[in-house]
Amino acid sequence: MMRHHRAMPSYAVVRMAVLAVALACAVPAGWGRPAMARGDGQGDMQALAFTPRQGAMLPLDAPFADTSGQIRPLGAFLGHGATIVAMGYYACPNMCELERRDLLDALARGGLKTPADYTLLAVSIDPAETGAMARQALREDMARFPDPGAGRGWHFVTGPATSIARLSRAVGFHARYDARLRQYLHPMGLVFITPAGVVSGYVLGIGYRPDDIRQALSHAARGGQARAVPILLLCFHYDETTGRYTLAVEKLLKLGGVLTVLMLGGVVGMAHWRGQR
Repeated sequence: MMRHHRAMPSYAVVRMAVLAVALACAVPAGWGRPAMARGDGQGDMQALAFTPRQGAMLPLDAPFADTSGQIRPLGAFLGHGATIVAMGYYACPNMCELERRDLLDALARGGLKTPADYTLLAVSIDPAETGAMARQALREDMARFPDPGAGRGWHFVTGPATSIARLSRAVGFHARYDARLRQYLHPMGLVFITPAGVVSGYVLGIGYRPDDIRQALSHAARGGQARAVPILLLCFHYDETTGRYTLAVEKLLKLGGVLTVLMLGGVVGMAHWRGQR
């Protein structure tokens, strides 16, 4: 699976686009049960939503590989305080990378540092992904969001299907691989883990706010549990030939461009109005 690079607008603009799309696409989990799409045979978007599992213990003995290829038990990647688990995959053609960077942006804006304030555990849900892919993703994120403690507090891991399945069950994460689209369909969101390895809470969707992340980390660090707001936002791509529903990065980029034009127009208009006063 190859990663395609393309020129992107500024992160701030893309983040605004994400927020706008998230508001349009995020669906409260209790609302309706729309079919995934034509040709899926069954499929139900609701079935891909997170199942909140506060109080569940993570499989701390499940083996995962770090970016150097060393295989270690899951528990070895948890910090002494709260841990944020972000599940996705490094070759994702849609929003996984954007979700992770949105999280890192919220952490940086909130003045939160690793490993003192949190530990980040990014887990690939694709057992075919390699340590080299995880290493490249980590290198790019460290360059974009420099943090002196990232080498100790950010863990980008890969693992076998059995380990991924055990962790997914523990945190209530549901994903499905679509062979025709050659990508995973999965929900967007973060899982917060206590120092003992217990699920504390969730921040679902995307467009993360520093205060929400800080509060979730505080709950987890104290060993507490917090109710998750049942929002469903999926990461997958649209294919017109199959008629399947989508949420593609291209749409975010297009919306980002529109927002840029509107912002510039507003600034110019305001400057003109003030000049006429």
